[in-house]
Amino acid sequence: MFEGPDYPKSIKEELFESWLEEGRASMISYHFMLIVWNVYDEKYNPVYVESRDEIENYELYPDAKGSEALIAVYDLYSESRVAI
Repeated sequence: MFEGPDYPKSIKEELFESWLEEGRASMISYHFMLIVWNVYDEKYNPVYVESRDEIENYELYPDAKGSEALIAVYDLYSESRVAI
């Protein structure tokens, strides 16, 4: 996943699936999983949020100016990618 020049690095499908499962299993009722690129660690991290409003707290890759950049957003239950 996330292969090609539009992304900083690829990710294994198994890791992505484990992140979805982790978000669904949480005691907090998360609805979305954000895939965030950490510039300093040069790795992806999942961020779970309850509402669309929280997505706006992240700047989009590649234009982000901080240490984290939003790569993609997924609905935890339908597993579909959310347009941002």
